Amino acid sequence: MNKLNLTTIAAAIAIVFSTGAMAADSATDQSKATAPASKTESPGAYADDAVITTKVKAAILKASSLKSAEINVETYQGIVQLTGFVSSKAAIKKAVKIARSVKGVKSVKNDMVVKGKQ
Repeated sequence: MNKLNLTTIAAAIAIVFSTGAMAADSATDQSKATAPASKTESPGAYADDAVITTKVKAAILKASSLKSAEINVETYQGIVQLTGFVSSKAAIKKAVKIARSVKGVKSVKNDMVVKGKQ
């Protein structure tokens, strides 16, 4: 078979399977209406969290006293979690203050540790 025939066959198979999946989805739509809401983020919310994470990381990198710190940033529904290691309690305070100043941050959870102390 030539490439055109294989492509046509592959496309036809994809259409058949997707049509069947759509029919199955529409048959279960009524059961979805009564199902509890998902606890996962919507694509838009996930994108917003990714933007917040990027802005917090950039702001922390701009702070000269925090450049050598090993700070990880994660965001979920606007709540920023800071983890990792810093050189002092002052560095922790500064990183938290910077994170709180970023637009869109609802709260900051501090799980950072001073290097050498636990």
